Amino acid sequence: MNVSIQPHAADKTVSPSDLSAAARKFGILEMPSLDYTPEVAAATASIYDKVSHVIPEIEWPIFAPAIHAINRLKKERNAVILAHNYQTPEIFHGVADIVGDSLQLAQEAARADAEIIVQCGVHFMAETSKLLCPDKTVLIPDMKAGCSLAASITGADVRRLREAYPGVPVVAYVNTSADVKAEVDICCTSSNAVDVVESLGVGKVLFLPDRYLAQWVASQTDVEIVAWHGACEVHERFTGEELRAYREADPSVRIIAHPECPQDVIAEADFTGSTAKIIDWVKDHNPPKVLLVTECSMADNIASETPRVEFVKPCNLCPHMKRIQLPKILDTLVNMREEVTIDPLIAERARRSVERMVNLKH
Repeated sequence: MNVSIQPHAADKTVSPSDLSAAARKFGILEMPSLDYTPEVAAATASIYDKVSHVIPEIEWPIFAPAIHAINRLKKERNAVILAHNYQTPEIFHGVADIVGDSLQLAQEAARADAEIIVQCGVHFMAETSKLLCPDKTVLIPDMKAGCSLAASITGADVRRLREAYPGVPVVAYVNTSADVKAEVDICCTSSNAVDVVESLGVGKVLFLPDRYLAQWVASQTDVEIVAWHGACEVHERFTGEELRAYREADPSVRIIAHPECPQDVIAEADFTGSTAKIIDWVKDHNPPKVLLVTECSMADNIASETPRVEFVKPCNLCPHMKRIQLPKILDTLVNMREEVTIDPLIAERARRSVERMVNLKH
């Protein structure tokens, strides 16, 4: 059986001046065959065992050739692939070397010893990797993989906030651009937001850009939180009313929410936590039925590791995360594009706020 998928077509004739810095440094490779051969089937069999609970067998011949090629190319390139928890199972379990939430990926990026980092996440995550690894080549399979939160605030907005609240420290969620990170005191993720706020030892902080995460942090600490008005387009669409309807239909279901959700959603949840803490909670409690109030691929990735848990999925897709696909990852490794760069003046200032978060002692 020969099945193939089409990657992005490489340019047929490209002058050296048209190539990216990464392509000039590492060169362009020949696109590998994407036929589903017995060799590919055997090489990817153990991977399919991990995802067979969520990927139908009939679909595997579509994914396996690209997975096989990517896993060979990343070794040849001395590259490491970082994948966020919202990536689809064929990426998360098939080609990723390091998986996790924003904090975990930031920490692992700083420790990576590969020459090349391929960020399977959204643009701000790739920027964070570049901030922590300025001497490494950081690539993202789709430069248009953005974030509604990151787009909701600019560095100029932060400067205006500082003028309005002189002397009040500013905490930025990592879901922000390097331009914003350069203007704040420290970054945080949903995993460590409360610890970061309390580490400042002050009575009031400015917290940006997610107003729902800010509200959740405010409920967990005595520190006064002044919030920006941004929101995640994935989590904002959930409502407490729809969750109550699910619970009324089946009182046994356990509802797990991300703190980027509105307060009426969190009020209905049995547990609220970051993506990493959600995964740990499901594995530790192993409930028979879970309603996961976050991005759709989270449920698929956890289900691959907890086959006895039934996942009710009123989930929402992140259109930005879903721009990252196997053919684009393959194209990135073959042609060494798209490279993430940051203005050195911005990078130097932004790096301080990220490193302060990464080095925070708990």
